[in-house]
Amino acid sequence: MTGTSEDADTASRAVEAVWRSESRRIVAALTRMTGDFGWAEDLAQEALLEALAGWPSAGIPDNPGAWLLSVARRRAIDGWRRRERLEQREGLLAQELRIAEFSHPVEDAGDADDIDDDVLRLVYVACHPVLPPISRLALTLRTVAGLTTDEIARILLLAVPAVQQRIVRAKRALAVAGVPFEVPDRTERPARLASVLQVVYLLFTEGYSTSTGDRPVRPDVAREAVRLARIVRAITPGEPEIDALIALMEYQSSRFATRTDADGLPVLIADQARSRWDRSAIARGDAALARVDLAGRGLGYYGLQAAIAREHSHAPAFADTDWARIVAYYDALESLAPSAVVSLNRAVAVSMRDGAHAAIPLVAQLEPELSGFRPWHAVRAELAERTGDAETAIAAFRRAAELPGNAAEAVLLRRRADALDARRPQPL
Repeated sequence: MTGTSEDADTASRAVEAVWRSESRRIVAALTRMTGDFGWAEDLAQEALLEALAGWPSAGIPDNPGAWLLSVARRRAIDGWRRRERLEQREGLLAQELRIAEFSHPVEDAGDADDIDDDVLRLVYVACHPVLPPISRLALTLRTVAGLTTDEIARILLLAVPAVQQRIVRAKRALAVAGVPFEVPDRTERPARLASVLQVVYLLFTEGYSTSTGDRPVRPDVAREAVRLARIVRAITPGEPEIDALIALMEYQSSRFATRTDADGLPVLIADQARSRWDRSAIARGDAALARVDLAGRGLGYYGLQAAIAREHSHAPAFADTDWARIVAYYDALESLAPSAVVSLNRAVAVSMRDGAHAAIPLVAQLEPELSGFRPWHAVRAELAERTGDAETAIAAFRRAAELPGNAAEAVLLRRRADALDARRPQPL
């Protein structure tokens, strides 16, 4: 390669793809090696910069993830040399270099107090109680999901500078507190469970409905989230919300084969071929939700969402969906954990139960909180289209496409706007 602008673009896309798929394992391996979470993330970022500088002319390596990890490790060694600490680390380094670059532990945990999973350790570190809840989410999305600060800001509905500051402060707080790179013992796990489940589900959501890039789904990320949840269940028995989260993710995972069309564009649930849904995943979801029912504590935050997903999964056709029951679940969810996004989803269910006109005021009242949120505009467009207000629908579809988010989704939104526009009566 000669280092042309086209080569640079190709290298940039490759770096982004590798970071999204392997960042959690790279940062986890570096944290194990250095014992310093913040430094590990810095080393990984330095390796990314070196890739962006070198790959356009040298070419993309056969194993890009291993290349990034190798560069980051060399930088760590240089850092230790500068600190005159290399000799203290040689034994640990030798051990690290013998470990396979990206091993994938089995899904069953075995000994509940002996967890050999660096990614799970990374999640527990990022979810340490020394950090405020919103900082735990931001840090985990950065290091485990490999998202940029812009993407995290959109997911958390925060300003980009606020996200940047939270991540910097979080890493500093973990360093000051000397938080060890380990899964806490069983007495400490309950205090971190809610945060761990939250970030695992956010990780799954990033795989199920990607926030940015060209692909609308990332099944590998979603599978990693399910794997982590199963390990958390194995080491934290008797917690029905873990089973509820597993059920929710299994139900949603069952649709992956039908989530995109031949062109890679999203397919709405109403248009998906249900015969291609993964019935084994649905059965696993049923089993997990049955364990929640056996616990006798009622449905919590994830249990209510899993129950909604179960209604979709068991409806023979979209027209057979029990929208009255789904609205009732959303009513309970809105009481338990009120949020603008929950209210938006409830409004969609109300529109299916009572008609689009009934949902329009419910959506309108969410504008102050969700005006910069693509799904809000998309829902407005759907409702306007269903009520025959083509002008509003076209404007809302186009506004949704303009907002930051997944590129494939934006294509679909623009196509829907164009199709509506083409059907409008033309002035004489």
